[in-house]
Amino acid sequence: MSGSDNPSEMSEDEERPCPSDLTGGVTAKARNCCFNAAVTGGGGGIFNFSPHPDQVLENVLENVLCFLTDRRDRNAASLVSKSWYRAEALTRSEVFIGNCYAVSPTRVTTRFKRVTSVAIKGKPRFADFSLLPPDWGAHFTPWASVLGDSYRGLEKLYLKRMSISDDDLGLLARCFPNFKELVLVCCEGFGTSGLAIVARDCRQIRVLDLIESEVSDDEVDWISYFPENKTCLESLTFDCVECPIDFEALEKLVIRSPSLKRLRLNRFVSITQLYRLMIRAPQLTNLGTGSFGASTVTDEPDPDYASAFAACKSMVCLSGFREIAPEYLPAIYPVCGNLTSLNLSYGANINTEQFKSVISRCHKLQVLWVFDSVCDEGLEAVAATCKDLREIRVFPIEAREDADAPVSEVGLLAISEGCRKLKSILYFCQKMTNAAVIAMSKNCPDLVVFRLCIMGRHLPDHVTNEPMDEGFGAIVKNCKKLTRLAVSGLLTDRAFSYIGQYGKLVRTLSVAFAGNSDLALKYVLEGCPKLQKLEIRDCPFGDLSLRSGLHHYYNMRFLWLSSCRVTLQGCQEIARQLPRLVVEVISGDDEEGSETNEHVNTLYMYRSLDGPRADVPSFVQIL
Repeated sequence: MSGSDNPSEMSEDEERPCPSDLTGGVTAKARNCCFNAAVTGGGGGIFNFSPHPDQVLENVLENVLCFLTDRRDRNAASLVSKSWYRAEALTRSEVFIGNCYAVSPTRVTTRFKRVTSVAIKGKPRFADFSLLPPDWGAHFTPWASVLGDSYRGLEKLYLKRMSISDDDLGLLARCFPNFKELVLVCCEGFGTSGLAIVARDCRQIRVLDLIESEVSDDEVDWISYFPENKTCLESLTFDCVECPIDFEALEKLVIRSPSLKRLRLNRFVSITQLYRLMIRAPQLTNLGTGSFGASTVTDEPDPDYASAFAACKSMVCLSGFREIAPEYLPAIYPVCGNLTSLNLSYGANINTEQFKSVISRCHKLQVLWVFDSVCDEGLEAVAATCKDLREIRVFPIEAREDADAPVSEVGLLAISEGCRKLKSILYFCQKMTNAAVIAMSKNCPDLVVFRLCIMGRHLPDHVTNEPMDEGFGAIVKNCKKLTRLAVSGLLTDRAFSYIGQYGKLVRTLSVAFAGNSDLALKYVLEGCPKLQKLEIRDCPFGDLSLRSGLHHYYNMRFLWLSSCRVTLQGCQEIARQLPRLVVEVISGDDEEGSETNEHVNTLYMYRSLDGPRADVPSFVQIL
């Protein structure tokens, strides 16, 4: 098999267990055993038939590889020989496509015949920050038609940052009779009409999760389209749907879904309605509360909300609070002691004292998302209580460079001292010190993800007025397991030399408003052998630094450069030297794809086994 079919370039599957037998009806015992077939011929002779040794090996391999779940292990196994390559393909039940344009749908279905779960990612992450024109691409339709023809047994579909239409959803419902799970994250292009088709026709649906997706209001009451008999629903998430739902239909659906464990409601569900749902489903383990605001019906006394929460003995994850009424916050106290995950990043009006009253009860918490309205004092309360915390994200209420952020190095230092098991942090602030970041590198050496976003441009250590080089240098030096890093603040080339020297496991790097020269990017591209995803904006990096990564681009999933100093000529040179790399030059929203030798607006490069895509908009030029 040619090197272009390397599975590590083509797909990566999530780390989930696969079924132990994917043979399509032939038992493992029958496939493993060498057999003798006694056949009486016309002359009465007996003939013994034995399978070819290679066939025996492949049969054994299929049974062994079914238990191999790590994507890197599978990719390595497929490179051993042609027999291993074939066996790995036959036993793969889950396929992960990190870039929908990196491989064609037909190539995937031709190689992997027995897939029941598909995950596909579309647009690059910077699309979340309006740095990519909305009509750029990442359409699911080409995938839908091919998957519909080839994977009739498909059960699970996960899409992220893709455009999926109502017709695509209808195709899913028609083509996959055993379809069970649909998860759409940051997707667009569909509406309540498409959701109604899924609810009505996917009779075995267990998971329907819409997460941060844009859902158009077609004035269709999609909730009422679920079957009127008992359902298989285990998870229903629609907190991003910005249109009212028929609450009576929702309540009946919850009653008909005894296996429902996760329910995340949108802001049109009041706390009184939430109470009604909770008493119907005390088995919930994961709840998104909806608005958590007062009911519009004011002539009735409030029910005992705390009793409804107390009845949910298995509740471990809590989110929502989109329009939180602080006076109702004590209602969640009964479940706080069992919570492992708490997301308050929608409740911007929760203050420090209210937050402390909740967090002081969350001794088992492992994941926390909050707004910076909790202030440094609130984070100090987290440090004092949540000794088992593994992940924290602190988002800004006002994401402006000139805003006064209520969290600083004080909160970061407190978290590092109190939460020594921390593995992942995303922290937005307006001021920081090297000392606090260095302390975190020493106190939390098991960090895998470190994303520090100092929102003002080129801000130094606000105490010493020095660049933030030493702080980030300490992170990559002391946190030996680090795989994802986002840097900010005033950074010189020295910081990037540290990343290149010590960041040997870094796979994802995000950079904004940093560096002095081309040397900075050169240090990273030449020093980080595991680098897969590189996102850069507003940095002084030009053609020289771009050329320094020629040896590595085929091993990366993508490189994104916007508002830097790369020229069209430099991009063309990369395209000539690496023909299997797709080099896209993206103009602004109102511009045609007519960049000159001046600096290009945005450069997006990614590896592809099947060449440039066909759905190129006018503002994109593929070199």
